[in-house]
Amino acid sequence: MTSRPAIVLLSGGLDSATCLAIAKADSFDPLYTMAFDYGQRHRHELTAAALLAKKAGVREHRTVTIDLRVFGGSALTSNQAVPKDRDESQMSAGVPITYVPARNTIFLSYALAWCEVIDCDNVFIGVNALDYSGYPDCRPEYIKAFQAMGRLGTTRTNFTIQDPLVNLTKAQIIQRGTALGVDYGLTHSCYDPTPDGRACGHCDSCLLRKKGFAEAGVADPTRYA
Repeated sequence: MTSRPAIVLLSGGLDSATCLAIAKADSFDPLYTMAFDYGQRHRHELTAAALLAKKAGVREHRTVTIDLRVFGGSALTSNQAVPKDRDESQMSAGVPITYVPARNTIFLSYALAWCEVIDCDNVFIGVNALDYSGYPDCRPEYIKAFQAMGRLGTTRTNFTIQDPLVNLTKAQIIQRGTALGVDYGLTHSCYDPTPDGRACGHCDSCLLRKKGFAEAGVADPTRYA
């Protein structure tokens, strides 16, 4: 069988876990996963990513260490307070303080470099243009632009960013993942977890996650504080 390798950007969250399951179901093989320890306050997601990669039986899981705290500018990489208990109109009013400047550009650049080394053309990323908190690097236009740049700037002239969740609601993502056997109890989404990794239940990410499970009609396995 012809090899069709893919790298999955695996944060350990709900969306990236679903992406990994989709890549596996679509017969991408071998699969590689990449997580980032970038100085985020919710580092519990790294443990989740490693568990998800192991369960999926990927060929290799790498955790790349970079320190985006040197720039700050985000509540996830500084001491700024994470917004809590916001309604959807507030979430969509502008780019929130939980946006990490150029994060997806940095992550995709690392994945592109790894593609060069392992002779791989496909990178999966769990960006979503519907149930998202206004992050500019989750838009379809951005993904298309980065893909074009990747093809121009490397030897990977067929470089393709797979974004299977981009037009799905959070509920639809959960339903798709549930059908593929994703154990969402292993995932971590909270931006401001307790020291033992329990979700706060009040940040934008927690609220979108709760809403998604409710609308999907799927029991929420999240451990809340």
